[in-house]
Amino acid sequence: MKYLIIIFSLFFFSSNLFIIPVFAEESVETELIPGAVSGILMEANSGKIVFSKEPDKEVAVASMTKMVAQILILEAIRNEKISWDDVVTVSQNASDMGGSQIYLSVGEKISVRDLFKGITMASANDATVQMAEVLAGSEEAFVRQMNQKVKDLGLKHTVFKNCTGLDEEGHYSSAYDMAMIARELVVNYPEILEFSSVYEDYLRQDTKNKFWLVNTNKLVRFYEGADGLKTGHTDAAKYCLAATAKKNNLRFIAIVLGEENSNVRNQEVMNLLDYGFNHYQMNLIKKKGDILKTVPLDKATESHISYVPVSDIGVLTEKSAQQKKYTYDVKIENYQLPIQKGDVVGEVIVKDKNKQVITVPLTVSKSVSSLSFFELFIKSISDLVSGNFTFFFN
Repeated sequence: MKYLIIIFSLFFFSSNLFIIPVFAEESVETELIPGAVSGILMEANSGKIVFSKEPDKEVAVASMTKMVAQILILEAIRNEKISWDDVVTVSQNASDMGGSQIYLSVGEKISVRDLFKGITMASANDATVQMAEVLAGSEEAFVRQMNQKVKDLGLKHTVFKNCTGLDEEGHYSSAYDMAMIARELVVNYPEILEFSSVYEDYLRQDTKNKFWLVNTNKLVRFYEGADGLKTGHTDAAKYCLAATAKKNNLRFIAIVLGEENSNVRNQEVMNLLDYGFNHYQMNLIKKKGDILKTVPLDKATESHISYVPVSDIGVLTEKSAQQKKYTYDVKIENYQLPIQKGDVVGEVIVKDKNKQVITVPLTVSKSVSSLSFFELFIKSISDLVSGNFTFFFN
């Protein structure tokens, strides 16, 4: 009997040891986000997807909808249609919005900056509707702009019926589309991170109605490198999150949709981010804003024009892969002045030997325009006085 027990014990022990490699071979999808309806992990700079689960499944996305509203607000500020310090008078419609809010009152005066804080940190429906009315006159008109922006980004699985993400028939997006929207924010409007990375702050700072804000995205406090981006929760969408974090020149965007509770949502997003940072690295070639080429100019507001990448230039590789040396070519396609900083004027082509790996758009380090006839005349007089005369009509 004693020998039978020993043999049985050895068999049981060896069987359990044998189970371990079977578990290790389960799909990454099952290990990382088993609770999510869908999700994705994307490297932000290149847009490369390193993990996905049902990426095109069309589902409710709750307040993650507001990321498109944020793009339109930041675009309007960049184009000087509005400014951070503009003061807005709160409408009845905005004040009446339920759900997440910063408790705007009718007739209240509040800055664009504070409204944007409310949208980003508190996911405030009232602040979002108020900004919609400021930019488009009505929420309905603003939603049309949001849907147009989604089309401009080439996304196929998103339709919005409102600007807040409140449950409504026919209002949906997908994990992939949400990742691309998040990428548009962090790559092209990185100022979003100045707001989304803050864990706590105040609205109406210098008034008797000072209001404490705590970021709904707890990862910005508890996950190293996390600095955004947007949470969401409704009955239809359940718990959702678009998160982004950066470590060692490498930024990931993680999306989970349809989680049962916020704790699981946060943990599964951290699972995605951990997976990305543990398995991948960025081979950084040039940083955003590094001058790649300079060309002298005549009869222009600047003596030269400098070409810079619009984002970091790097190649995403697995940590286990052998390191390579990459070369790059600068291709200029638009020489015609005026050129505004941010305008795409060409591209950088990164190569592994003769194989194209990635391309990154080029812009200019400063806005440049041609001198007017009068400006050329004044410049010629100045050059004559300084002994550097050239005919202004040459």
